Amino acid sequence: MAWWFGIKLWKRVFLGLALGVAFGLIVANTMDAARGEALLAEIKIVGDIFIAMIRLVIIPLIFMTLVAGVLAMGHPEKLGTIGLKTIVLYLLTTFFANIIGLAMGTIFRPGAGVDLGDAVPREVATEAAGFWDRIVGMVTKNPFENFLAGDPTTLTLTAILVAISVIVAIRSTGAGEKKPKSGVIFVALFALGVAAASGDILVVIFSSILLGIVLLIVGGGVEGAPSRFFAYASDKVLGVTQWIMELAPFGVFALIAYVAGTKGLETFTAIFWLVIAVYLGCFLHMAITYGGIVKLGLKLPFINFFRGILDAQMVAYSTSSSSATLPVTISNVSKNLGVSKSVAGSVLPLGATINMDGTALYLGIVALFTAQAFGYVVEPHHYVLIAVTAALVSIGAAGIPSASLFLLATVLEVFDVTPEHTALVVGFIFPFDRLLDMMRTVVNVTGDATVAVTVAKWEGEIDEETFRSKASQ
Repeated sequence: MAWWFGIKLWKRVFLGLALGVAFGLIVANTMDAARGEALLAEIKIVGDIFIAMIRLVIIPLIFMTLVAGVLAMGHPEKLGTIGLKTIVLYLLTTFFANIIGLAMGTIFRPGAGVDLGDAVPREVATEAAGFWDRIVGMVTKNPFENFLAGDPTTLTLTAILVAISVIVAIRSTGAGEKKPKSGVIFVALFALGVAAASGDILVVIFSSILLGIVLLIVGGGVEGAPSRFFAYASDKVLGVTQWIMELAPFGVFALIAYVAGTKGLETFTAIFWLVIAVYLGCFLHMAITYGGIVKLGLKLPFINFFRGILDAQMVAYSTSSSSATLPVTISNVSKNLGVSKSVAGSVLPLGATINMDGTALYLGIVALFTAQAFGYVVEPHHYVLIAVTAALVSIGAAGIPSASLFLLATVLEVFDVTPEHTALVVGFIFPFDRLLDMMRTVVNVTGDATVAVTVAKWEGEIDEETFRSKASQ
């Protein structure tokens, strides 16, 4: 099996993706619908387990890497500088995503001539929870809810992940890293984090930053015991995720086989121009906006940039989840692009939560799709309102499949689309939204990596020799 592990992860994931599509289409065309879907549903369980394992490890991953990142900065003031630059960059790239999305919707007119008569209306909420309601909901949410429910699958996967963390800690000790006490504390914190997997990520981010600042002030700075421990812990939690990512090719195969077999290529006929507009818009945004920032703004080779994050892009495309891809993104940005752990550990978790360029781009296109399908008149000022609204609702959108589709109602209110028409559009797109969501998740993850590299370059926290090297990529 050494030959298998010698292949780059992105190549193995791509192989799983290609074989999954082929297998799904073969099943769809050689078996009757009921039997074929039942078979694919059983295979999909492998993919669901892979995603579940990634989601269980998200909380300890964010906590340990973010605290380690804050402590590695050395000064609380530096955190404020990095945070401000990060947020400004995320907002700036979202602005360009809006422009490209509206341009694609105007040029390709994906909704022109589309018949939504057979679409089954799907109810969506048109009123978002108030700001304070959302804050209260995040704080009062029980992070151990899923674990305490006693779901056998959750308990089993939790036990497996804790066992992996123990193995990773023991192997590091055996390799000469004599930190048995740190290893025990790491395993305990990791187990607690996995059990709290149903917690709100924004709360985890805020708490981690706050704890990092407190430890930075009272714990002796970058040379203190807290800093040394969390540096160790962040390294070990990434080691755990590397074990999990070895399942990625098989998980991707299962997930894509189900999508290809149950949706089929014929689904593209009804939304052909919508798919073209979304995919081309996403490619243009990555090439022009992100590529331009890396090549023109940072004077770095953008080919190396895209080569360095191929693993993360492939996982993002297959899982449709920015959160599930976060471990791979952190690993790629740190190891392949030379970004320091302090920047990668602080910028990327925040990006996985608030940076949704693909969502903003997509919402603009679907808004114009709706107007074209139903004959709504979109005035010039509506374009501005659509762009602003899409950008605002995309910030903080859940990093899970198809979450952005249910933000559409807010955007469509800009030009007074009726609730009935909104329900029809969502019902029309929802069955194959996963195919669109896959691509916009790639954009989100690529944007996270771009901002991390940019902030690292500005802060002098990037190893350019590693970035420019092809050996590690």
